[in-house]
This record gives sequence, C-alpha cells and structure tokens, in this order.
Amino acid sequence: MREEHQETEAALRQHWEAMTQLSRVAPGTGLAVIGESLRASGPWPEDVRKSPVIIDTDIGGDADDALAVAAAARRVPELAMVITGDEVEGERARFARHLLDLLGRSDVATVAGASLDNSRYYCVYGLMPDSVPSQRTDVVTAVRELCEATDGPVRWVGMAPLTNLARVLAEAPELAPRLRVTQMGGALRYRNPDSAEHNIRLDVDGARQVLNHVVSGLLPMPEFVASEVTFTPQIEVTTESALYRGLRAAPSGSWEHLLADHLDRWFADFYPGSMQHDALTLTAALDLPFVDSAQLHVAMDAIGRTTEAPRGQGATVRWSMSAEYDAFMRWMSAALLQPVDVASTSGADSPSTAGREGSR
Repeated sequence: MREEHQETEAALRQHWEAMTQLSRVAPGTGLAVIGESLRASGPWPEDVRKSPVIIDTDIGGDADDALAVAAAARRVPELAMVITGDEVEGERARFARHLLDLLGRSDVATVAGASLDNSRYYCVYGLMPDSVPSQRTDVVTAVRELCEATDGPVRWVGMAPLTNLARVLAEAPELAPRLRVTQMGGALRYRNPDSAEHNIRLDVDGARQVLNHVVSGLLPMPEFVASEVTFTPQIEVTTESALYRGLRAAPSGSWEHLLADHLDRWFADFYPGSMQHDALTLTAALDLPFVDSAQLHVAMDAIGRTTEAPRGQGATVRWSMSAEYDAFMRWMSAALLQPVDVASTSGADSPSTAGREGSR
C-alpha cells in the first residue's frame, strides 16, 4: 500500500511562493503561466480559524438569523460578540441575550446596535422573559475592546444591514485592517430589478460607505454571499422539515423550543418558510466548503442595486457564485440537532458531520 503523504501548511506555502515567482524568473513558459495564475488569485490565504467572531444580525425577524446564531453558539467557540442591527427599542438584543444564555454561552457579549426606525420584520415579542435586561449600546467601544483584547484578525459576519459596520469603519478606522468581513446581501440578478436586496435596501448609504472603504484599501477584501445564491427552496425550513420537527420535539424552556416558537411566529406573521440565508453566510465566514465565490469588481447605484463593474473600477470583493445546498443543510441539521461540546469544537467542522421579500 502506498504511504499517504501530507505536507504541512508551511511547506505548501513555500511551494506556492516558489510557483508565484516563476512568472518573473521564467517568463513565457507553461510553469510561468501557472505562477501568474496563482499570483492573480491573491495572496496566500491567512488562517483565521481561531480568530474571534462577531455576528451582526437583525435577529427576531426572519428566523434564519436566530438559527444561524444558535449554530454559531454551538459550533464556534470563537464566537465573541453578537451585535444587533435594525433594532427595535433594544428588543432584538434582549432576544439574542436570552437565546445565548439558554445555549450556555454567557461568555458571548451582546450589543444593541443601530435602529433604522422603519423595521417591519420583527416577530419575537413576548418570547423572552422580563428578567432579561437591556443590553449595552456602545457598538464602536465594544468592537474596539474586543480588538484590543486579541491580536490578529477579527471575523465580522454580517447578517443585517451594514449600518453597524459602516459606523465602526467611520468612527474607528484603525480597526478596519483587522476586520475580515463576510456579508449576507447584495444581488447581481435580484428578482425585483427595480429594487435592491433587503439588507442593502434598508441602509444604502451604509452599504456604499463600506464599499468606499474597500475601494480606498482601508478594509480588506470582503466576501458577499448574495441573494441569487441564498434565495432557494433548497435551504428552506418549513413545518415539514426534519430540522423544524427536531427543534419542536425539545422540552419547553429549551433553546430548541425557543427557536421552534420563533419559526412559528415567522410562519404565522409573514411566510410559511425560512430560507437559511444567514447560516449559509456563516459557513462562508468559517471557510467551510459550501459556498463557491469568485473575485469580482462591483458597483452600487443610488438605490443600492449592485452590478459587476469593469476591471479596475468599483470595489474588489469576493462574490458568491454557487453553493452545495444539500451538504450545507446536513451541516446545519447536525449543528442544531446533534450533541456537541462547544469547548472542543472547531469553527471549521467537517461537512461530513454535517420567505421571500422580507427574507431577502
């Protein structure tokens, strides 16, 4: 039997660096073509698997946010902070705090972020006890404190309008180079061509500000997991789904029961299904092999519609092209239904262990 040979990351990086030099030292050769292709794909990817995670979420509307936060709480020990966007008098942050406490993640900070004063999608009224206090509201200070407490990059997973991120970049620009942003939102082929995607539409100015920081080079290249990839019944949870039934079967007072109640509210008040836009975005931030993205140049018009820009124009981002939906849903079910010890779980879990207008 041939012995399996596995190289270390350091050795692989050495090979990569050697190959990228070929375009300079051996022009015109086939190997040089390969080296140029590697250089064009960008620098050697940094390892962020152990870096802190911030989730920015409009939890309490479409239940996909709450399911994504719960999956992160169970599968990502590096989850450090949950910030709420499109706030409703601090109630989204209170709900997030209640959910995290039920999940045994009192170590995760919660911060009530920006209110847009026009929220329509909120349906968890009364699902958290009065004993859950109001949460802190100083978003920039909280993010700065987290960055000061650690070295290296910090992962920002956007599941809400980009208001909070835009504010952090404006008021604490020194933090921008540390942030590795993965954002749910945007669409190159939105189903309503006269409108922008939901998360972008709710705060177009904030989204444009973030892209301007990318263009200026202050914010490292973000990844957008766009609506044309996430809006599909293949990742929709309904009352007929095994995932929903598993949550509903849990005892009253559990975090699973809370999620099932939240889903029921969403089904009754808005739509009979919840597409898992945000959990799919979470897996992209965790570098799990479900979302396939490519480097693009994008522009955004005055009402927030995103289009591909000519090379050298617009903001350079990574943009989702496709996804492995069945494998993702297996991961999602495992993340929420299988027993897990969060203290020993890596954010890079193996996949083998693994709604409409308002829902983006």
